[in-house]
Amino acid sequence: MVTAANALRLLGSALGALGGALVFVEFFQMPNYVEYNPEFQDYRIDTNRADVREHTWIGRIGGLCLSLGFALLFVATFLG
Repeated sequence: MVTAANALRLLGSALGALGGALVFVEFFQMPNYVEYNPEFQDYRIDTNRADVREHTWIGRIGGLCLSLGFALLFVATFLG
């Protein structure tokens, strides 16, 4: 039983670290409604409610990995 708890702790920590890294990458992506013009060194914001995309799949998968990691750590505390 102790080895299963340790395995769940390690797996939960690994999933949490992977999820945290993916959410970190998500924060530094440029939104699709912002365009950069290198000729004038200027940003243009074009907002159309139908085209605005707030989050990418990287952030969604990262959030899912974080929540699964915490859930595994929670279950491991009861096993060990």
